[in-house]
Amino acid sequence: MTDERGTDRALNAGETQAGDLSASPLSASDRTVARNSTLMASGTIVSRITGIARDIALTAALGFYLVSDAYSLGNSLPNIIYILVIGGALNAVFVPQLVRRMKDDADEGKAYADRLLTLTATSLLVLATTAVIAAPWIVDLYTPGDYPANEHDLAVAFARLCLPQIFFYGLYTMLSQVLNARGRFGAPMFAPIANNVVAIATFVLFILVAGTSAAADGVLTTDQVLILGVGTTLGVVAQALILIPVLMRSGYAWRPRFDWRDAGLGKAAKLAAWTIGLVLVNQITYIFITRMATQANVNAASAGLVEAGLTTYQKAHLVFMLPHSVITISVVTAMLPALSRIAHAGRLRQVGEDIGRTMRFVSMLVIPIAAILIVNGTAVSILLFGYGAATGQQAGIMGIVVSVFMIGLPPFTLFYVLLRGYYALEDTRTPFWITVAFSVLLLALAFPLFLATGAGGTQIAALALAYSIAYWIGLVIAWVLLARRLGTLDSGRTVWMLVRALVAGGLAVAAMGAIYALVLTNQPSASDITWHVRLVLLGTVALSSVIGLIVFGVAAWAFRIREVSDVVSLARGATRRLARGGRR
Repeated sequence: MTDERGTDRALNAGETQAGDLSASPLSASDRTVARNSTLMASGTIVSRITGIARDIALTAALGFYLVSDAYSLGNSLPNIIYILVIGGALNAVFVPQLVRRMKDDADEGKAYADRLLTLTATSLLVLATTAVIAAPWIVDLYTPGDYPANEHDLAVAFARLCLPQIFFYGLYTMLSQVLNARGRFGAPMFAPIANNVVAIATFVLFILVAGTSAAADGVLTTDQVLILGVGTTLGVVAQALILIPVLMRSGYAWRPRFDWRDAGLGKAAKLAAWTIGLVLVNQITYIFITRMATQANVNAASAGLVEAGLTTYQKAHLVFMLPHSVITISVVTAMLPALSRIAHAGRLRQVGEDIGRTMRFVSMLVIPIAAILIVNGTAVSILLFGYGAATGQQAGIMGIVVSVFMIGLPPFTLFYVLLRGYYALEDTRTPFWITVAFSVLLLALAFPLFLATGAGGTQIAALALAYSIAYWIGLVIAWVLLARRLGTLDSGRTVWMLVRALVAGGLAVAAMGAIYALVLTNQPSASDITWHVRLVLLGTVALSSVIGLIVFGVAAWAFRIREVSDVVSLARGATRRLARGGRR
C-alpha cells in the first residue's frame, strides 16, 4: 500500500527538503523519492511482465508476417498521433506547471487543472474523430509505394478500430499527471496491467477462433479483424478508466471548465509549442523508419527470406525499452516534481549536481543489463517469442536486432535524464533543437545502412545500429549544452565513472560470450526449436547472466566505482520496503 501521508509531506515540504541527502544518488528529494521509485518500479515491473506476455501472445497469434506488420501499424497509429499532437506536451509541461500552481494558487491548482483537463479532453475528442476519418491517408503515409494491397486494406481496417484509443491514451496521461503532482505515483504504473490483460485475452481468443496459420496464409476474415481491433482498443479504455476512482480518493474530482481565456494556460501553451515541435520532428523521423521497416518485410517476402519487418523492429525495441522503463522512468518521474521546485527556487547548480548523481546511478543499473542482452538477445527472443505463428528463425532474427539495440541503451537512458533536466527548467526550446540534430543524424545513418544491407532482418538490424550510434552522439550534444546552462553536471566524475562502467560491461560481455562458446558448441538450428533446445537455451541464459553480473560487479569494485554501493543500498532498502509491505 502506498504511504500517501508520506508522499504528501514530501510534496508540501517545498525546496527545503529537496536535495538534503547529498550522499544519496537521488538527492533531488528525500527518502520519498526512493520510496516512490520503488513503488513505481514495482508497478512497472508487473506492467512490463504482463506487457511481455501480451507481445508473446501477439506473436503467437500473428507471427512476424506481413499481416502482423499491418496490425502493428494500425495499432501503433493511435499512440503516434496522440504523442505527435498533444501527448509529448502533456508529459513535458503538465507536471512542472501543475506543481507550480499547486504551490502558488489559493485552491492548490484545482481550477487550473480543471481547465487544462477540459481543454485537453476536448482537443483529444476532435483529434480522434478526425483521425478515424483520415485513416486511409494516414496509412499511406507510413507504408512504402509497393506495399501489398491486401495488407494496406488490413492496416486501414485496424487503424479505424484502434484510432479511438487516442482519446483514452490522453485521458490516461492527464489523470496520471494529476495523480503524480498530488504525490500518488503507484496507480499510473499499475494501470497498464489492465490493458495488457485485456489484450492477452484478445489474442488468445483470436488463436482459438482462427488458429496460428491465419497470419501465414495472409488473409483475415472480418470477424477476426474485429476481434483484434476492438479487443485492443478495449484494453486502452480499461487502462484509462481504472484511474478515475483512484483520483477521486486522492481528493480531486474533475469538474469540466470551459473558461479558458485569461486562465493562466498561455505559458503552458507556449512551452507546449516547442514540445509539440520536438515530437513532430520525432514522428517525421519515425515515418521514414516505419516505411523502411515495412519495406524490409516486403523485400524479404519477394526474396523468399525469413520474414522480418515492422513487427520485428517494434518487438525488439520493446525489449530494449524494458530496462529503461523499469529503472530510469521510475527514478526520474519520482524526482521531477522536486527538480522543478529546486529550479523554480533558482538553485541551478543543485539541479545540475542532482542530475549528475542520477546519471551515474542509472548507468550502474542499465550497463550490466545491456551487456547481458547483447550476449543473450537471440536466446531470450527465441524463448519468449518463438511460439505459435512465430517461427524460431523469425524470433532469432528479432534477437539479433535486440542485441544491436542494446548498444544504444546507456546513451538512450542518459539522454532521457538530461531532457528531464531541461523540462525541470521549463525549457522546451533547447530539447527541440537537440531533437532536430538527433533526427537528422539518425536518418543520415539509417538510409545508407539500410540500402547497403540485405533484405529482411539485416535491414532491420541496420536501423537498430543507426539508432544506437545516433544516441551516443546525441548524448554528447545534450550533455554539453545542459552543463553550460546549469553550471555543472559534475561531468568529470560522471564521464570517468561511465568509462569504467563500460569497461566492466565489456569484460562481462567477454565472460558471457565464453559461456556460450563452451555450452553451445553446436548452435541449434533456429528452424527446429524443440523443448529440449529451449531448456538448454534457458539454462545458458541463466548461467551467463549470473556470471556476467558477477564479473561486472567485481570489475566495478576493482575500478572503485562508488555508485556500486549506492545501487546495493537502494536494492536492500527496496527489498525491506517490499517485505514490510508484504507483511501488512
